[in-house]
Amino acid sequence: MSLTRPLARIHRPPRSAMQSGRANTRDWVLEFAPSARLRLDPLTGWPGSADTLGQVRLRFPSREAAVAYAEAHGLRYEVEPVRPEKPIRPKVYAENFRYGRAENWTH
Repeated sequence: MSLTRPLARIHRPPRSAMQSGRANTRDWVLEFAPSARLRLDPLTGWPGSADTLGQVRLRFPSREAAVAYAEAHGLRYEVEPVRPEKPIRPKVYAENFRYGRAENWTH
């Protein structure tokens, strides 16, 4: 059995599609790539794996800290480039009822 170093992915998580804010998107995350396929449990039918590294998710305040951790522990790693952030335009609910709106408001 050959032991290979696990492959880690270092990235900044995207914002949630369910919220408009940027909570939990400032930190850098180190996750391990799956090393084993999922298989169905014969009793419950739920998918599972013997890969325990798939459960590990480490957060770092900066990209450099995540890379330093990976190098200090001898991990192979890939760093995903940072996606540019779009500015969040504040929206006011009262604008829906403003007199002189450009478009019609319907229910």
